[in-house]
Amino acid sequence: MASPVEIIRPLRRAEYEALTALGAFRDERVELLDGALVPMSPIGPPHSSAVQKLMELLIPPLLGRATVRVQSPFAAGDLSEPEPDVAIVPFGDYSTAHPEQAYAIIEVADSSLASDREVKLRLYALSQVPEYWIVNLRDRCVEVYSRLQVGTYTSVIRIDHTQSLRLEHFPELQIRVADVIR
Repeated sequence: MASPVEIIRPLRRAEYEALTALGAFRDERVELLDGALVPMSPIGPPHSSAVQKLMELLIPPLLGRATVRVQSPFAAGDLSEPEPDVAIVPFGDYSTAHPEQAYAIIEVADSSLASDREVKLRLYALSQVPEYWIVNLRDRCVEVYSRLQVGTYTSVIRIDHTQSLRLEHFPELQIRVADVIR
């Protein structure tokens, strides 16, 4: 049984990236959240299917207008580098640095639902991501967090599997929840 360990000092994102470049975590699925290495949940078929469907729905209409990154790092301040399932970021070349801004971030959640609603919700709000979606596989809905105010989201809307939703930054793009969650 593991004993609680006091974190003497958090790991900084630059240190994490340097260690990653050296191959320190090559056999581990971890991400940096609030200065701590956190194991990532295994990806099951419903999760990977939802991510695949989101890619198919988002990439064609956003091509040349935004970059759609899938399960790639997002620079969330000095102490965090989460790897959201989908990040819609400003169009650009991210070959030398991870994006620090996003129009929207989408997490697909089943076993990670509590962490996505708490830890990641706070990180994305503090990073000024204007829109955060949680594709909630358990309840077959999408939770949309928006309207940033002082590092928190003031609007939460739950869209069930019979409805559609739109990205705030790209309102002409409509996505039916049933096309993402079966």
